[in-house]
Amino acid sequence: METQTVRTAVLTALAEDRAADDVTTRWSVPETLETEATMIAKQSGRVAGLTAVQEVYAAVDPGVKVRTAVADGDPVVPGQPLAWISGAARSIITGERVALNFAQRMSGIATLTSAFVAAIGARPVALLDTRKTAPGLRAMDKYAVSCGGGTNHRLDLSAMVLLKENHLAAAGGVLPAVRRVRDGMAAEDNGLAIEVEVTTAEEAREALDCQVEWILLDNMTIEQMALIVDWRNTSGSPTRLEASGNITLDTIADVAGTGIDAVSVGALTHSPAALDISLLVTRNHG
Repeated sequence: METQTVRTAVLTALAEDRAADDVTTRWSVPETLETEATMIAKQSGRVAGLTAVQEVYAAVDPGVKVRTAVADGDPVVPGQPLAWISGAARSIITGERVALNFAQRMSGIATLTSAFVAAIGARPVALLDTRKTAPGLRAMDKYAVSCGGGTNHRLDLSAMVLLKENHLAAAGGVLPAVRRVRDGMAAEDNGLAIEVEVTTAEEAREALDCQVEWILLDNMTIEQMALIVDWRNTSGSPTRLEASGNITLDTIADVAGTGIDAVSVGALTHSPAALDISLLVTRNHG
């Protein structure tokens, strides 16, 4: 994750919070007070977002020092310190909420992702994220997925071709949609991978015949997925198969067991529960 991406998100969040005009802190905390604080995990999970915490305090007050106790991607348990923060008390308190917002959301994503990865187990199936991310925070959401052991898929609309149901409806079906895409790619001398989302076995057969790089099996049964995997394997096609659609921690092992290559789960970034993290002042100076 690029430093500038984090910095831009942090500056936007601090501006939203009017951190430069924190009236409560300015009026209640002595200007010269120096303090030490500890960021602590209050539940078990996987941590992410500590780089964002460092950027928050660098933006609020370069004199504040953030010393991390763990690294992004590490497992944590309740009561475990994540970082020690020292410097001007006003600055530490002003940046607290924004720092925690980033750490809690990103750690929640990493924690949920690691649970899905654990449910897949040793099966050779990649866990993919989606574009169902918080507006303006996509790079950070996807970074958090990687901290949990997941794999980033299609960062944006220019990264690859993904023909979804509305594309197919507008183009007249799988075959004409793929044909039009390949014509467009040839005209622009652009060799991106093509993925086709299908909802029926018949559409999957058409997509296999088109020899696209990926086929997305959307909301299919275990039996349908296994059948399409068998078709792919029997034909010797190099096309990779991805499953998606309401896949949960309870069902992902069965989905992965069909022989598909990847599972994408939108919930990783659209419905994560924030990891409970607190920041507590532990000592004052001056």
